[in-house]
Amino acid sequence: MITVANRIYVTPEYADAFEERFRQRAGLVDGMPGFISNQVLRPVNDGDPYVVFTIWNSREDFLNWVRSDEFVKGHAQSGTLPKEAFAGPNKLEVHEVLQDSSRPDLGPEPKGGPMKMH
Repeated sequence: MITVANRIYVTPEYADAFEERFRQRAGLVDGMPGFISNQVLRPVNDGDPYVVFTIWNSREDFLNWVRSDEFVKGHAQSGTLPKEAFAGPNKLEVHEVLQDSSRPDLGPEPKGGPMKMH
């Protein structure tokens, strides 16, 4: 199992528009094989990023999503906010799940090395 966290720095004046974009998301990821969940986390401290957090059964499942037509369609609306809506570049972090307290029977994700997305 892996997690993917996309840290997105949004300027305060665009926060409402950014949140609305996720409320209206296409939801295409929800039907992808290996997809477990998607959370959009709102920062509570000024200057911290939003985090779009997804959980996947495997690294391969996530890579299949990124390479899919559904990914392209689902991200087409990401260009709807102007460049000044973002306070800096986003940062994508991928983690292998070593242990999950809600799933004690889950074996650790094998080490896979650096993630090559494209």
